[in-house]
Amino acid sequence: MSLDFQQIHEQVRQLGENAPGRERRLQVLRQQACALLTANAHEVEALRQKVERIVRSVDPSLRCALPVTEHLDACHPEPPLPEGVSVLAADGSQIFLDHHAPVEYFLINIGTIQMRYGDTQPPKITVESDLQYGEAIDFAKDYPSEERISLLRDLREREKLAELALQLSPPVVTLTDGPLELWGAKGGPDEASRQGLDDYLEALTRLQASGAITAGYEDRPTEDYVIRLLEVASQPDEDARQRPLRGVRDADLFRSLLGPGERSAVFEIQSRFASLYKRRHENLALHFFYLNVGRAKHPSLARVEILGWVAQEQEKDKLNTLHAVLTSQCRTMGTRPYPYLLHRAHETARVTPDEKNQLELMMGVELRKHGLTSEESNKQGLKNLAGKGRYKGAG
Repeated sequence: MSLDFQQIHEQVRQLGENAPGRERRLQVLRQQACALLTANAHEVEALRQKVERIVRSVDPSLRCALPVTEHLDACHPEPPLPEGVSVLAADGSQIFLDHHAPVEYFLINIGTIQMRYGDTQPPKITVESDLQYGEAIDFAKDYPSEERISLLRDLREREKLAELALQLSPPVVTLTDGPLELWGAKGGPDEASRQGLDDYLEALTRLQASGAITAGYEDRPTEDYVIRLLEVASQPDEDARQRPLRGVRDADLFRSLLGPGERSAVFEIQSRFASLYKRRHENLALHFFYLNVGRAKHPSLARVEILGWVAQEQEKDKLNTLHAVLTSQCRTMGTRPYPYLLHRAHETARVTPDEKNQLELMMGVELRKHGLTSEESNKQGLKNLAGKGRYKGAG
């Protein structure tokens, strides 16, 4: 037993005592946020100018929503689903490099699934497993950290989607889990970071060239980008760093605003990192909207990230197609609304602990066939004896 419940009992008791007061405080702030949304709903151009002015002269690191053309409180009903739309979903998992394992390696596993509305054929599933070892792991030049391996996984997901999308007739919607803005591709000062960002932007460019409607789906979002915009709107420029609505999230606004199947206005992401995408090309500018995929009296908010070529006003048909596909996909999952194909892609890509163990046994057998040995570290051996070994992977 590693958790001492006697030590944390008092902290848990305080959590319960403090929760009602915190909720009352947040409820007051949520009401203020809703009032600010209503008051500033039509001030699209004025807010854009204010945010741009603050970024230039007060807070270059400001991260918030940036209005595009729609009113801040816009609600768009679910559009009809176009005939013959194809949907592609990709997800990836990995086995991170472990210096204590018998063999130094890492693995990236990408699962994709595709279907076409109106087609009687079952969804088509593909899996690609990539094992990296030996000279492929260059510790001096490009250390395969968990962040780096995760970035490679995300790159492979987008590259596979672009490859498959080129084989299909439009309209094509491609889905991945989580944001399109990847924190593993920040374009930092070192060569590996810059190359990682360049590779990722190139993968997104290939998706655009395929004509696909590309989106990243975030379940149970916690961002406060629109809230941050409302804070900026309510204060003088010089006070832009103040956070009077801290603790309120965008979902608090849109949960009561959006009815079942409705989406919010489209916003652009204002941030230092997001500007790297836009600097490459206007069509890669990061945007998002909120979508209520729940039912009456049971709202369920998702945040959907899209790129400039989907968000453009003249491309409303792309946005409507994506909107219709997501609500249809989530409705398939009943009381746990989540895109059906993303769920299937996750199941396809997941590497289980048993599969990891089997892979390492295979590698050990192969090495012994060639007169070589492999041995885990003493630390790992002691963990295994104690039954405390753990597998660290992600889907």
